Amino acid sequence: MIITVTPNPAVDRTYEVGTLQLGEVQRAAAVYQDAGGKGVNIARALHLYGVDTVAVFPAGGASGAELVTMLRHLGVSVVSIPVANETRSNITIADDGGNTTKLNAPGSALSPEAADTLIEAVVEQIRMAKQRGTKAAGSEAPVQPIVVGAGSLPDGTDPAFYARLAQAAIAEGALIAIDTAGEPLSRAVTSGGLAVVKPNLAELTELAHRPLTTVGEVVATSRGIIGQGNEGIIGQGNEQVLVTLGAAGAILVTADTWWWAGGQPLTARSTVGAGDLTLAGYLAAAQAGADLPTALQIAVAWGRAAVLEPGTRIPAPTAIKVDQVQVVAEPDPGTVLDDSRA
Repeated sequence: MIITVTPNPAVDRTYEVGTLQLGEVQRAAAVYQDAGGKGVNIARALHLYGVDTVAVFPAGGASGAELVTMLRHLGVSVVSIPVANETRSNITIADDGGNTTKLNAPGSALSPEAADTLIEAVVEQIRMAKQRGTKAAGSEAPVQPIVVGAGSLPDGTDPAFYARLAQAAIAEGALIAIDTAGEPLSRAVTSGGLAVVKPNLAELTELAHRPLTTVGEVVATSRGIIGQGNEGIIGQGNEQVLVTLGAAGAILVTADTWWWAGGQPLTARSTVGAGDLTLAGYLAAAQAGADLPTALQIAVAWGRAAVLEPGTRIPAPTAIKVDQVQVVAEPDPGTVLDDSRA
């Protein structure tokens, strides 16, 4: 079971245009509407690929009801926490040149009571998953539930939310993956015990407080994240850092080694949600028993397929081209990151 937690979900509306012309009236060639937010995107992908998952998030107003309806129509299991404020809507404009312009609403702050209820709902889902005792193929050991805390926090929400979520999940015997940015990411990393930390390059650079232009700089910063949790509340270091590099692929770092994965250039239709699909693919492969380089290869294949879809549409299983992704163990640390590859 993979439980996704999205504190700031959205209804995503994508408009495709030929060439975006600022200040001009333009007609969209196509319009798409999807259930959105990082954790929601991950849950949608996992469900489509047959992975047992549930999406946990706050929902308010007409947009919140619309979000729940869209997910249930897709067959995704939902646990929605009622809140007073309207769930946000986001707008994406994608042009024929592969450029994506995204306008994200800030979302309404989660009250302390709503945040507590969200975490309590996750704990309940972990307990239910453990009671079911699902076993991996060919194994008598039960599959350890994974909790994924993903996305921004609504403005005004306690930045320690993800750290608190991690503490609650770990206390219940679940693994925890975090995909966020800024202070919420820093707080969670410092608290420790994270199985997977999934920043993109910009988010990792923000944590490092300096530019990161080479593989070695990304690896060194990621190693710092792994060790940072040792003195935290959990009392144990973070385990893995999965850094998405946009068109340059992804790097997976552990305390002992690292791998890069990527492929030949693609013409992106929309880059929104590609990182979410990368994390979804990684967790799905890892929970199914894949070794780390194979899980990374599958993850990048999922992300590459996502950029060929409009908006935040989930690519069909036939679109996943794992054989087009190369994995390199411990590439030269001096290699300059090249975003012409993906």
